[in-house]
Amino acid sequence: MAVVILHLIILATFVHFVTAQQTNGSVSVGASLIATPDAKPWVSSSGEFAFGFQQVQGNDNFLLSIWYDKIPDKTIVWFPKDGPMVATGSKVELLDSRGLVLSDPQSKEVWTSGSISDVAYGVMNDTGNFVLVGNDSRKIWESFNFPGDTLLPTQVIEIEEVINSRMSKSNFSGGRFQLRLIPDGNLVLNTRDMFSSSPLDAYYISGTRDALNFTNSGFRLIFDATGYLYILRRNGERSNLTSRDTLPSGDNYYRATLDSDGVFTQYYYPKDPAANTDWRVIWFEPKNICNRLDGSVGGGACGLNNVCSLDNNRPNCECPQGFSLVDSNDPNGNCNPDFTPSCGDGYVENQFDFIELTDIDWPNADFEHINPTNEESCKKSCLKDCFCAVATFSNNQCWKKILPLFNGKKDPSINVKAFLKFKKGQNTQNPRYSRENKSKRSLIYVGPVLLSTFVLIIIVLIGSLCAGFFQIHKKKTRTQYPRGRAFETSLPRFTYQELVIATNGFKDELGKGAFGIVYKGSIGTKIVAVKKLERVFRDGEKEFQTEVNAIARTHHKNLVQLVGYCNDGEKRLLIYEYMSNNTLAEFLFGDIRPSWKQRSNIAVGIAKGLSYLHEECSTQVIHCDIKPQNILLDEYYDAKISDFGLAKLLKINQSGTYTGIRGTKGYVSPEWFRNMPVTVKVDVYSFGVLLLEIISCRKSLHFESGDENIAVLTDWAWDCYQEGRLDVFVENDLEALDDYKRLKAFFMVALWCVQETPSERPAMRKVIQMLEGAVEVTKPQCPFSVSVTSI
Repeated sequence: MAVVILHLIILATFVHFVTAQQTNGSVSVGASLIATPDAKPWVSSSGEFAFGFQQVQGNDNFLLSIWYDKIPDKTIVWFPKDGPMVATGSKVELLDSRGLVLSDPQSKEVWTSGSISDVAYGVMNDTGNFVLVGNDSRKIWESFNFPGDTLLPTQVIEIEEVINSRMSKSNFSGGRFQLRLIPDGNLVLNTRDMFSSSPLDAYYISGTRDALNFTNSGFRLIFDATGYLYILRRNGERSNLTSRDTLPSGDNYYRATLDSDGVFTQYYYPKDPAANTDWRVIWFEPKNICNRLDGSVGGGACGLNNVCSLDNNRPNCECPQGFSLVDSNDPNGNCNPDFTPSCGDGYVENQFDFIELTDIDWPNADFEHINPTNEESCKKSCLKDCFCAVATFSNNQCWKKILPLFNGKKDPSINVKAFLKFKKGQNTQNPRYSRENKSKRSLIYVGPVLLSTFVLIIIVLIGSLCAGFFQIHKKKTRTQYPRGRAFETSLPRFTYQELVIATNGFKDELGKGAFGIVYKGSIGTKIVAVKKLERVFRDGEKEFQTEVNAIARTHHKNLVQLVGYCNDGEKRLLIYEYMSNNTLAEFLFGDIRPSWKQRSNIAVGIAKGLSYLHEECSTQVIHCDIKPQNILLDEYYDAKISDFGLAKLLKINQSGTYTGIRGTKGYVSPEWFRNMPVTVKVDVYSFGVLLLEIISCRKSLHFESGDENIAVLTDWAWDCYQEGRLDVFVENDLEALDDYKRLKAFFMVALWCVQETPSERPAMRKVIQMLEGAVEVTKPQCPFSVSVTSI
């Protein structure tokens, strides 16, 4: 009996201790929470915020999160990156050597706060910030430094910090939109590449960059305790996002969230229980995201093939007739066409017709413009063109469009007719192809479905016979060409014959380089560049597989994207996205001098692409041949690096101008000639030479000139710098000289990059910071020693 009483006393003491923990928000090392529907969270001392598990997306899906605990809907304000869902029985615990650790029911680690040691305790603050405190009483981790999609009062965002939207209201994985405070001092909203998370076009810019006076530029986004959100400039001035007359009276909760629709919104919620309300909007940006997100890349506010319209000042997304959502849980996402036009012998125009829609347009998906014309001719032209998926008509003008469609808009002011091509026999009456609608239609069309099923069985049987013959042929081919095996990659694989057809017999040559010849071609509706690799490693099957896989995993807006490959016997070809404005060499060294704005943007883009290769790829990539011929320009003159990763596919004495050297005359760094280890700094050197070419629009080696002083660009650049004659170096380019501060910074960065000693050259990450003005460029030293090895 005494033992039982003792146990009851201990239990009562433990319950009192846990209650005390929850009262002051403190959490002891060793404490844990289990994901169950009735699990008690760790609560802040005021009871306003809680840390624990919330049920989302169904009964057995839990999200580790922080939420407003006194609000009926338990609004979530923080969650780990990409919102990992866990099942019932999952656990989060606070460990002395690890910090917070989330594991699933099988004890597999799902997420951790990071490698943290000497944790004294955790605390759920009344600000909504969960903090881990060390034995020396310092904060060693806090949730405010790793925001989800929401900012709270007292929270600060520093330069280069990023907030991602969630995918949808119920899907907490990273969405398509970002909020960033970039090094130039601007707060921007942009879409992002979903594979690499690289930022795409900005659709909101705060305007807090001061190009003439860096001290006036923004450097912190602050959400103060009173509910005001503002950008703090370096000189102490504030640029308010929350206007002084917009905050409501009374005692309120506040939050600022980058919503899943891409709109950055500040909300408030009255603390008075009698208010019986929901979150209310104070302000939001942008005011009309359908119109602001009208760039040439990305899906727009509503994803690819989707259409955006405003509903109570917020974007409403809807797939047009003939399209259905790829993910029914993501109404703002991509729409899949129920029919995709394809070219070939099977295309017969009288098998197709149009759905007519009004006041809808995808203004940036055009591939052909007919002016003047009439409506009937517009439709007929699209009908005859196997590439045309949609035609729009307005004011006697016709625009033919290709899939995918992006930046779709629906607005009565557009005054456009859209004709969406479909195959006759398709049911296209219902604009939304939901599962419920398809089920209802299946009851009406039982006869055709049964007939279709019978036909499908016949086709499958015939297909099986063909597949059998194909496998026999394929096996025979592999016996003849043992190095032609397919290998694991997400990229599509093509046969050599398919690429012969795609390139019309390799007739349209785009260019020739050390790696082979590039031809223009088309695969489906896509124009592509097909590169025939020459002199690939003998018995280099494994190397080819490894390198193609490595190239396929790279995703950055400043790298040319690999979209397919051919490994057919002795034939090795790579298929890339097509760049309509050719090479940087043709752009820089043509008859017309390009604008300084274009050139400077191109330079920054190349630097970002190189930084990605050097620091962000799973395996570091040294390009070894940075030069204008290997920089391609898309239709908007954005720079994309090509041929990265290909040097390893070739014999070492075939990848460059000289035996044992990779690279091209004029861009090769000195260490190639000195038996020194080759690092990423060889690319930095080549970039420095390229940057000087971009600044001056002159070639690195200009032997045609009679003036020997300017035969080598790097030598002449140093002479001009010493003499303070930057105007001579740019040949009195007035646009560049008007932007003298930036021009000089670019010039000095280039001189740092071409330093003879590799350790003196900056990393590409720092190069970007200097080019964008986030880091001051110091006075460069002479790049050359007394003795310089000639190339």
